[in-house]
Amino acid sequence: MSALAERDGDKGGGHSRLTVSHAAIKRGSLWLLTASSWVALIEPSPYEISFLIVLFVFAMTGIRFSQKLLPLAMLLLAFNIGGFFSLIPWMSDPDSVRFIAVSLYLMITAVVLAAIMAEDALGRLETLRKGYLVAAWCAGIAGILGYFNVAGLGSIFTLYERASGTFKDPNVLGPFLVLPIAFAIQHILIGRCGLLRGLFAISVPLAALFLTFSRGGWGNLAGSVLLMVVLTFLTAPSASRRARIVLLTLATLIFAFVALMIALSFEDIRAVFEVRASLDQSYDQGVTGRFGSQLRSIPMLLDDPNGLGPLRFRWIFYQQDPHNVYINAFASYGWLGGIAWLSLMAATFYVGWRLVFQRTPTQNHAIVLWSVLFTTILQGVQIDTDHWRHFYLMLGLVWGLAAQARATSVTA
Repeated sequence: MSALAERDGDKGGGHSRLTVSHAAIKRGSLWLLTASSWVALIEPSPYEISFLIVLFVFAMTGIRFSQKLLPLAMLLLAFNIGGFFSLIPWMSDPDSVRFIAVSLYLMITAVVLAAIMAEDALGRLETLRKGYLVAAWCAGIAGILGYFNVAGLGSIFTLYERASGTFKDPNVLGPFLVLPIAFAIQHILIGRCGLLRGLFAISVPLAALFLTFSRGGWGNLAGSVLLMVVLTFLTAPSASRRARIVLLTLATLIFAFVALMIALSFEDIRAVFEVRASLDQSYDQGVTGRFGSQLRSIPMLLDDPNGLGPLRFRWIFYQQDPHNVYINAFASYGWLGGIAWLSLMAATFYVGWRLVFQRTPTQNHAIVLWSVLFTTILQGVQIDTDHWRHFYLMLGLVWGLAAQARATSVTA
């Protein structure tokens, strides 16, 4: 049911009354959730406030929790219980307490977002996608303005001479922009929008992602789009659709190559690109580098069931974070949290790969979500992703779509 306007035919004449359906209210709150996700410089961020609105709206208008979501909920709960046990010796440290509190909050967002897929899944996914695209443009514009120091915004929207926009780290802004770009490219491939319109939709997010000079962001985009194209091709309903996908993929690659060459024609951009494109970064090398610290932490973690404590890794290893979500799971959440996180990722692999090959009205959305989520899970070996809001968004949606797909197949 959509929002509609009704007129009361009172004797007194034309009083008008606007009636808004529950479905429209729910979609509106979901649009606000993703549209507000572009601001991450402040805490609590607008996303946190918007999620409380979503929670209130769905609690008042109805939400169903499927038992098929129990593995997701129980593994996330075990992960956070492990974090609580690891926190006990550090309860006096406000940063550690806040860290675990954020983990609990993100757990709730994933479970709630999974549950909302039980009804009106296609409409809600489209609403979330449109809101996310707005957020990507806002964050992207901020990043571009900051990188070129327009109106003196460089001090606010850049970090290490790289675009960070409204995020605290360019290495988070980059991956955040991948999902709407992947959706727009898929829309081009399957004919939901024209080539020029689609390229315009990705122009600002793609430029901002490039200017983050984030190797993880670049790799995430390449891996996600490649997997999305392959899955969209394999599940295409006809030979003509597959031919279209091949031709438009080539056209998009040509556009990307030309855009890259134009960007690299600017000396300042080319200089930073050459440094960032190298896999041989000084802070990764040596015993005290990123990888050296990770290796040295493993014997310590195997020897301590309670982990090092939330955010304590940096106090032991030269002010460095783990930069590996799997090591961080054991360091900040103990053995219980680490095993729960590994189990959750393994279970997500199972439901995600099954989901993308099931013929449902939401299959194309599922392909994009799983392509980006799968790549982000792999990216976890290079960066800490356990507090990325968009990671939990994708995690919840993939599990919710998988639960709905199983329910549909059982009913059929």
